[in-house]
Amino acid sequence: MIVRAIGCVIYGLDSFRVEVEVDVSRGLPQFSTVGLPDTSVKESKDRIRAAIKNAGYPFPREHVTVNLAPADIRKEGTGLDLPIAIAILASESIVPPETLTKYVLMGELSLDGSIKGVPGVISAAFHARSWGYEALMVAADAAFEAAVVEGIDVIPVRTLGEAVEFLSGRLAIEPVRVDTDALLLKGENCPLDFAEIRGQELAKRAIEIAAAGGHNVIMIGPPGSGKTMLAQRLPTIMPDLTLEEAVETTKIYSVAGLMEKGQGLISRRPFRAPHHTISDAGLIGGGQIPKPGEISLAHNGVLFLDELPEFKKNVLESIRQPLENGWVTISRSAVTVTYPARFMLVAAMNPCPCGHFGDGKRACRCTGQQIRQYQGKISGPLLDRIDIHIEVPAVGYTELVNRSWVESSREIKERVMRAREIQKKRLLGKVVPVNASLNDKEIKALCTLDAEGEKLLRDAMERLGLSARAYVRILKVARTIADLAGEEQIAPPHIAEAIQYRSMDRRFVI
Repeated sequence: MIVRAIGCVIYGLDSFRVEVEVDVSRGLPQFSTVGLPDTSVKESKDRIRAAIKNAGYPFPREHVTVNLAPADIRKEGTGLDLPIAIAILASESIVPPETLTKYVLMGELSLDGSIKGVPGVISAAFHARSWGYEALMVAADAAFEAAVVEGIDVIPVRTLGEAVEFLSGRLAIEPVRVDTDALLLKGENCPLDFAEIRGQELAKRAIEIAAAGGHNVIMIGPPGSGKTMLAQRLPTIMPDLTLEEAVETTKIYSVAGLMEKGQGLISRRPFRAPHHTISDAGLIGGGQIPKPGEISLAHNGVLFLDELPEFKKNVLESIRQPLENGWVTISRSAVTVTYPARFMLVAAMNPCPCGHFGDGKRACRCTGQQIRQYQGKISGPLLDRIDIHIEVPAVGYTELVNRSWVESSREIKERVMRAREIQKKRLLGKVVPVNASLNDKEIKALCTLDAEGEKLLRDAMERLGLSARAYVRILKVARTIADLAGEEQIAPPHIAEAIQYRSMDRRFVI
């Protein structure tokens, strides 16, 4: 008798339905798996045999053939352990075969019969709902993550025995319910605050503008000036994640296997800070079956690249396309996947190898050639894609010990939210309604200048030798500055401030 159970495999952020067919026939005891299984799926036969026996059920002493359909898709991962085991038990009439048509099963089996969670269960829940199944059965420690998806029951099971008893109708298991509103509220509690930063008022102003318009930022200054502190606190003044954004971010972390046990939803904007020794595959994603890289893990959040010139040049150049498009496509011989990568880039660097070029208090030990080589590691095209360039000078003793009132993240966030609301109304229907995402047509319509503003910008372009892309960036930043001020028309002061944030295009000339 042929028995069928339904499982799924994950590719990118998508799930593919896998029909697990089991045939137990006469012959020498053997367990064979067909249908393009990878090594982890082939090895499952030993886990499944041990799990079934240790759970107290008999394993067939005949020839067991497992077919994973469709056979033209490569099956990877351990999530098919549970449907294969249940199908084998159904072939022995331990589980009623007719009940298997209602459920999608996903989980890894331990040798003792316990069930472990696997990556991608939230994606599996979305697709199981679209496929028309009643419920998704997963490991108990992954159930909260899958239960975020409305419209499908999520059945948590801890052992193979529990799964058998439930499917046989002898055990009632309540579907997991999750309050997504309560989970999102958890993201509001963050231990970091802008009130902890002393001095650096100009840098904080630039970070506020960046948060309000979704602009990329590069900070240049000596070691210890507070660049990392500023970057770490940027998410605290950004708008809270919407449910749609939280689910999208959770999908990425789930596929990457980075969800904590019992964590149902990523409720706080991601902040990723990879080390400068990272490879291009680590940054943009990779592997035989591609997994998300740091730029995708920073989706809807902040990617912080400290010591920017220390990153390999090919690694830095690989993020140019995602910065423009908001997604990255990774092609391998077996599969091609696309991951979202819509993030705010915050980069930091020293002005020279020793870090003290241009510092009036400490002498620079670097030669002109060393400084040029160090700065030359950042290409012009990459620098053009960064909207705001700011200097972060060293903080003096007087500013450090000053105990006067400092604005908190909550106060800055209120202004950012007002500016975001203006942009949302103006860009109604746009996927990312922020000024940083304006296209050429929208810039022409929304970033008009008066005669004085036009002259100011033209003179700056000629003096600084700015590129056409820098011109566009200035207009976008000026639009954000005007929104923060609550003004519909971009005025010359807004243009002047925006130009100030491009001055580093020619700042370090020796």
